Amino acid sequence: QVQLVESGGGLVQAGGSLRLSCATSGRTFSNYAMGWFRQAPGKEREFVARISRSGTTTRVADSVKGRFLISRDNAKNTVYLQMNSLKHEDTGVYYCAASSLVLPVITTEFDYWGQGTQVTVSS
Repeated sequence: QVQLVESGGGLVQAGGSLRLSCATSGRTFSNYAMGWFRQAPGKEREFVARISRSGTTTRVADSVKGRFLISRDNAKNTVYLQMNSLKHEDTGVYYCAASSLVLPVITTEFDYWGQGTQVTVSS
């Protein structure tokens, strides 16, 4: 089992920045690729970003490319999502997830999920 706890969400004005953190415990953190997803009210959960086990390979959704950056610190068992130039449409609950696959992308490829942290961007 892997436990994930997100933090860092909140209310921010459009154009502002937030950094989300996801602290993990349980099994060896470096054995898992990590991802961030988000879900807006009335919409399906969508992929935001993913980082490989070593942190050398990342992928972000087109909608956040150039604005969001995913990173990880395997010594601290933590993955981060730096969000810059936030837009109103970035509003939603952000979830951290862990996968035993090498390069997962879709929700069903992730094994463990956090409870989520709310991000609200005011326009």
